[in-house]
Amino acid sequence: MKVFDYNLPDDRIAKYPLPKRDDSKLLVYRHGEIADSKFGDVAGLLPEGSLLVRNDTKVIRARLRFHKATGAAIEVFCLEPTLPSEAEQAFSARGQSQWKCIVGNSKRWKEGQLTLDVRTPGGDVALTATRLSQDGNTSEILFRWPDTATFAEVIEAAGVMPIPPYLNRETEAIDETRYQTVYGQHKGSVAAPTAGLHFTPQVLADIESRGHEILSVTLHVGAGTFKPVQTDEVEDHVMHTEHIVVTRQVIERLVRNESKVVAVGTTSVRTLESLYWLGVKLMAGQDIDCGLGQWEAYDLPSGVAVADALGALLGHIDASQSDELHSQTQIMIKPGYKYHMVDALITNFHQPHSTLLLLIGAFVGDDWRRIYAHALDGGYRFLSYGDSSLLIP
Repeated sequence: MKVFDYNLPDDRIAKYPLPKRDDSKLLVYRHGEIADSKFGDVAGLLPEGSLLVRNDTKVIRARLRFHKATGAAIEVFCLEPTLPSEAEQAFSARGQSQWKCIVGNSKRWKEGQLTLDVRTPGGDVALTATRLSQDGNTSEILFRWPDTATFAEVIEAAGVMPIPPYLNRETEAIDETRYQTVYGQHKGSVAAPTAGLHFTPQVLADIESRGHEILSVTLHVGAGTFKPVQTDEVEDHVMHTEHIVVTRQVIERLVRNESKVVAVGTTSVRTLESLYWLGVKLMAGQDIDCGLGQWEAYDLPSGVAVADALGALLGHIDASQSDELHSQTQIMIKPGYKYHMVDALITNFHQPHSTLLLLIGAFVGDDWRRIYAHALDGGYRFLSYGDSSLLIP
């Protein structure tokens, strides 16, 4: 992984967002040429008649801080629901919900329940946490509380916004709004789809006024997005799994699309490319109940037309008598990967050794080094609260 390394000084990591979302810098990479702009002008820089696809997930207040009777602080970081496993069902649950979590100060919690008093809109409730099992650094936690409130109301009142670890600071009031996109709809992420943080209602209106179209997909971002590739070989890295939800209407629009598809962020890329391969799996007679595995895209039949693959997905949705595709993806996009769905990408500047940087390398080839060198030399701010880029290979 040394090839996807670069020197990122700590003072180039944006610790806080700019006062205005769309005041961030925008590096424009178009057919090998690099130029500087401002994000507020992005509408006029997109390919003519673009189809912009964004991730409308919403970050949850995933950090729950309990205290034992001894005074020991135990943090329970909710990663993903397991029973029920669908995010919307988990957040609408009343009385109990089961989650995969990371437990901070875990050694101080040998047994028994943890309790946290929570003031919800409907009144005060006692939230309890019981550890059912432990597997490596994650634990299965059963939460219980009076059924006068939903889990969404409980975690909204009790939890803390999980800002990225590399910011090296505690969550502050500004993060409650600025670590969310203005168009987030569906709760379930523990990290923001950060490319979307630059958009404002005005920028979105400008995009549509210029004849571009906007679609929304949902991928709930997991904490694994921050996990660096620490193995010598990329193939030895274990990719995290993320849950996706895409409506029938969106897939139908993608089937008949003849425009350039501009993905907002790497999470939208992962969703769109996974849709294609899930369709290919169906056409190959394979089951997609378990979603898309890490390396399946490299082993499945190649050359399938996008419309055919997505058509297979529509048939699957019809057979399940649903209006949405619910699935999951573990796709690992690395250099050598052939993109089928995405023509251009809006994205921030990513950490060295990250799977996100590998995805960028697969998209623009070795030019990623020129792009990042230009950004470093030009005073761009990096990572989640940093500046943005528009990449058109």
